[in-house]
Amino acid sequence: MIDDVHSTQLPNGITVLSEHMPGLRSVTAGIWVRRGSRHESAELNGICHFIEHSVFKGTGRRSARDIAIESDRLGGQLDAYTTHEMTGFALKVADSGLPEAFDLIADIVSQPRFDQKDLEREQKVVLEEMKMVEDTPDELLGELFNAAYFPDQPLGRPIEGTEATVSSFDHASTSSFHAREFAPRNLVVAAAGNVEHARLVEMVERGFAEMTATANGSQGSQPETNSSPSPAAPILIEQKKELEQAHLIIAAPWPTARSENRYAASLLASVIGGGTSSRLWQRIREERGLAYSVGAGGSTFSDVGVFTIYAGTSPGYLDEVLDLSLQELRRVVNESVSPAELKLAKDQAISSILLGLESSSSRASTLARQEIIHRRRVSPDEVVKRIEAVDSEEMQEVARTFFTSENLALGALGNLNGFQVDRSRLEI
Repeated sequence: MIDDVHSTQLPNGITVLSEHMPGLRSVTAGIWVRRGSRHESAELNGICHFIEHSVFKGTGRRSARDIAIESDRLGGQLDAYTTHEMTGFALKVADSGLPEAFDLIADIVSQPRFDQKDLEREQKVVLEEMKMVEDTPDELLGELFNAAYFPDQPLGRPIEGTEATVSSFDHASTSSFHAREFAPRNLVVAAAGNVEHARLVEMVERGFAEMTATANGSQGSQPETNSSPSPAAPILIEQKKELEQAHLIIAAPWPTARSENRYAASLLASVIGGGTSSRLWQRIREERGLAYSVGAGGSTFSDVGVFTIYAGTSPGYLDEVLDLSLQELRRVVNESVSPAELKLAKDQAISSILLGLESSSSRASTLARQEIIHRRRVSPDEVVKRIEAVDSEEMQEVARTFFTSENLALGALGNLNGFQVDRSRLEI
């Protein structure tokens, strides 16, 4: 694979990344902020997500309707999202529309108006979004469990915030946080597709001409992220009698996004529950028909990771699903993954990487994410080589290190019919 990747650090601190993809007539360009929900104080929980919404309500040059019409006119795909560690805004357009597209997203990210009446209307929208989570049992369990797993810590708080915090956001608090944390040194601009790096740099310089290295203050204080999060090992049982299904989470610590054994961990998660050929899917769904939805995966952050098994099942099957899931954890601790399973996991991972290379959106977001997490480019060749080098012994070592009885956690939600779990049942 031949990389055509370029990087420029502007005097005001903005990082500009591009990857030229020959043969494409499209380009994805975006602005990513090195700030997410874990960089918020408890009082401002949800403000990154709120800003992600509110920047579309108007700028000094554009009304909310202008933004909507211009986005539609470009015929592109506009995406905005907030995670625990970053906030992103990306737009995919035909290459001829790149100057207009970048001017649009640069304007909404750098010069939002944050009109008080607009903010009050957007608060209602976000509160409705919260109600959707409450009405979606697997998402609700995820939020309840996350709060118990990272108690009184930023990673344990909901990305969208709470009704109390969101209702408190006004022009002053929103503008202040935006000015401090969406500062140039926290911005990463990335584009992939039919894009010339020099032209992209010119667009960034023009789009952020009013933002200097010190214009928006310091990088911002992060008193709650100076030390790594400390996961707990909760057993959370939540009755919700109106639900037809019982929802189950089993969790354990996991390698971080920067860990050297993250590739072995990813392959191990794939073997356990990463697809329709995985152990959990085959044993719980295919062989016994106990669940429609079952799987496993790792969530990796810059300094902590969490492995989770999830299943939705009838309350009467919950004990059996739990026992089968624990059996698979014990199995990977005590036995090496077979050569056939290892090869299948590698093939699956490498295929996913190769398919992602065909998408300008995937490449642009990967450029930005690697810059924010690793502060460097990790090429597809490097990733593939690291995946190919993983052996079953390394995977078993990951299992033995992280799947320990004292660190296992459990969450259950639904009409549980007296379902209870004590820690002795979680023995590995």
